[in-house]
Amino acid sequence: MSTTPVIAAGAGVRAPSHRQDEGVARRLKALACTAPLHDLDARKGRLEWDAAAYQMAEIGLQAIDQVTLAMDFDHGADHDEVVRRLLPFVAAQVPGAGRDEHARVAHWVIDNLINVGSIDRGFAVEYGAYDAGGRYIRRRFDFKLLVEVAAHDGRVYLRASDEAINVLVGALDTDVESAQEAAETKLENLIVRGRLGDARLAAEQARYRTVQYAESLRHKLEATRRDVRSVDWLESVPQLLNEALTHIEARYRAETVIKANIADARDEATEPERRRQAAELVEVVDDCIQRHTQLQTRLQEAGAAFRAEQDRQQFSGRPKRASVDVFGQLLRPALALSVETAGDPVTAWFAAGTGVGNPLVPGLGGLVETLLTPPTDRDPFGTEVPEPELAPQPRERFDERAWAVADAALPNVTAQARAPIRLSEALARVREAAGDPGARHDEHCAVRPDAPRAADPVALRAAQLVALRAVHSVGTAIGTARTQGDPSVLVAVDDGTVLHDPEFGGADLLLAVADVEGEPR
Repeated sequence: MSTTPVIAAGAGVRAPSHRQDEGVARRLKALACTAPLHDLDARKGRLEWDAAAYQMAEIGLQAIDQVTLAMDFDHGADHDEVVRRLLPFVAAQVPGAGRDEHARVAHWVIDNLINVGSIDRGFAVEYGAYDAGGRYIRRRFDFKLLVEVAAHDGRVYLRASDEAINVLVGALDTDVESAQEAAETKLENLIVRGRLGDARLAAEQARYRTVQYAESLRHKLEATRRDVRSVDWLESVPQLLNEALTHIEARYRAETVIKANIADARDEATEPERRRQAAELVEVVDDCIQRHTQLQTRLQEAGAAFRAEQDRQQFSGRPKRASVDVFGQLLRPALALSVETAGDPVTAWFAAGTGVGNPLVPGLGGLVETLLTPPTDRDPFGTEVPEPELAPQPRERFDERAWAVADAALPNVTAQARAPIRLSEALARVREAAGDPGARHDEHCAVRPDAPRAADPVALRAAQLVALRAVHSVGTAIGTARTQGDPSVLVAVDDGTVLHDPEFGGADLLLAVADVEGEPR
């Protein structure tokens, strides 16, 4: 694996400032959000069915688009409905395939955006950053694209995360308010200049930003329903509500003016294509206004929701249980008893007081508590990745000379050395080539006990290597060799002949080289 050199802050090297480091971290996280989309096209060739003709990254963007437009405060996007809306786009890429294959592609893309199969159904990437002391550290950035969320009606819907919306609109890790103002200004200028096609794209981007702003408020309200203390309702949330109301007022006025200009452009247009573009743009702006109205309603209800949750959580409380008086209920009564009589109650108390061990599989109560535990706020820079403690690489047991001697003794692909030989003959060749005619004998083990490596002769190491390769060749998998594209493979066969050798025991295997035919799959 190739590694990229890292320049750390030291003598003659100036560490980046905090502002510069933050900008690099944001760009690295932005690139990470696009990695799952690129991975779709990288992995489509490993599927059991032919999917090479499909542009999976484009289908993934369309899926995020459909989920983003379909979700609101209470519900998300229905999984089957998203697949149904994706089918025309998938079918346009490969018209000759059947509807079942198109649906299979759509389901595969959505499952990969959810990251089905992982434990937390999320993605993670490591990146480097500088701490306050100028030291280079590695951090872990966790994110999700599509999330499955259970609604109040019991159904499971899909919701697009903030990272997914950032990927969709092409403005990663950008402030919501500034992005919205830029989109509105761009939209108004494009309409004045008559570029309705580009104006529609800008309007859709403004709509995605509105959805993302609504998602920020929804996360605050959900956190309040779980634990009112986890959200700052004293300063942070009131400031967010005031800014959001000001934002909606400004956007509503701008979109009303823009809609009037679009209507004039539609009525004055004589070309059918231009009238169609203007009509579609009117629908997009109407949807933006509707979403602003919905967001305003939720903002007005946020204060009442906070007060209701505060009252509910304050007066509900946790169930209280009477504490045990160890001195009065256990120690004094036990001192009045004999040792034999007091043994049972004291043993029972300590057995119950020490608690139980953690089960391998959680029970229903523990599982529900784990699922309902509020998520902790994550560090915007990600968690620091600990440096692994690597053990020193062990010394190679067999050096290059031992391998060369063993290769020369075993059958190989050359015409002179293709004839089958016995293991005993191969061991004799090794000892002859290494200049060691014999070694000491050990009757109680197949291989003599290892001496210190520095004292091992070359003949002994080469002989051990030949014996190991011969045993490994018994039952060689020809399928593996075909898959790897090997032209030949060493095969060992036991025909019942006993090996007579001063160092090794067992069967005198018959060794030969077999050609592997057929093209690798």
